[in-house]
Amino acid sequence: MNTAEMVVLLDDAGTPIGEALKSRVHTEDTPLHLAFSCYLMNRAGELLLTRRSPEKRTWPGVWTNSFCGHPGPGEDPEEAVMRRARFELGTDITRLELALPDFRYRAVDPTGVVENELCPVYVAQIHGELRPNPTEVADWVWVSPDLLSGALEHTASAFSPWLALQFPQLLEAKGLTLGVSA
Repeated sequence: MNTAEMVVLLDDAGTPIGEALKSRVHTEDTPLHLAFSCYLMNRAGELLLTRRSPEKRTWPGVWTNSFCGHPGPGEDPEEAVMRRARFELGTDITRLELALPDFRYRAVDPTGVVENELCPVYVAQIHGELRPNPTEVADWVWVSPDLLSGALEHTASAFSPWLALQFPQLLEAKGLTLGVSA
């Protein structure tokens, strides 16, 4: 069985135009491709932040949203989000909601590797215990949306560039509770 992860390549309008190995697409000249971000909330209304493993190729050791990933060719995006929650965090999710369907960003890692993604943003509720995969997640913390807002205002460089861009848009679109209730 081939376990190589594939990503969906996109044209500038967001239309699929092909596929490529994830391991080969993230370079200094990364083509636009499909991804997703997800923010998990608990019953107390807190957000799960994770610190990327030092083994990650881009932004190792940086704090970010709960988890991210790439839908495979032909894979339902919501199924991809659930698959990645299990892989990265060892947990299941419920109440999955597409919060920012058109989020797109381009960022350059300090090593020169480029992220260039159409990256819909989801919000979900955690359903189960966390059992993070250490090759993906070095640490995690539950924080209030207010605390994260303040941290981004004062120490944005401690966070992934996509979180710094996404979170204010989530607040604007969903309010401080991000639309997920217990």
